[in-house]
Amino acid sequence: MIPLHGLIKNRNRAIPIAIYQPKEIKQSNHIPIIFSHGYGENQGGDYLKYAYLTEFLASKGYFVVSIQHELPTDELLAMTGKLQETRKPNWERGAENIYFALNQMKKKYPSLDYNKLNLIGHSNGGDMSVLFAHLYPELVAKIISMDNRRMKLPRTAKPKVFTLRSNDYPADDGVLPTNEEIEKFDITIQFTNINHSNMDSDATEEERKYINSKILDYLNN
Repeated sequence: MIPLHGLIKNRNRAIPIAIYQPKEIKQSNHIPIIFSHGYGENQGGDYLKYAYLTEFLASKGYFVVSIQHELPTDELLAMTGKLQETRKPNWERGAENIYFALNQMKKKYPSLDYNKLNLIGHSNGGDMSVLFAHLYPELVAKIISMDNRRMKLPRTAKPKVFTLRSNDYPADDGVLPTNEEIEKFDITIQFTNINHSNMDSDATEEERKYINSKILDYLNN
């Protein structure tokens, strides 16, 4: 892991990131992944809490960039009102972070295959990733949502859509596709026995193995 920092100049905003990549170049498949964490109440360090997954994916050849989206100086995430509306500014800022990180990656790591860009996000970070795919579908090959609950998943065959669902928190109405949409666009929905909050570092060893194997399957699909 190599901790780096970026700066979005038009907002004068520092974006901490962590990079996970294979130890040897010959192990790399040159496929980039941008990972977005779940909401951590602006305490920081959230982008490091999924190392069981990001390190695993790097060991399989992927180049993973994990972004810290919320800073201690940011306003807290909205908890009232119609959350699809009151949280949207947070998701929009997250999508800007992803876009900035992607452009920085292209400059610093031009050999990566950006036609195969994958986005992975948990919870609120999943909502950010999904919004990015709505805004820039031509930039994304696959989205993997780890139990996003608010932002409607794209009804598209490109980017390809996969989602792991928790056993304790349902998605809002309209977030998940209908059976007809699943078949039409070849969307994968996997319901699990894992709690929503146990998809980060709180996951048990068994849960980590399950999440890792499913996400690797999606990436290799």
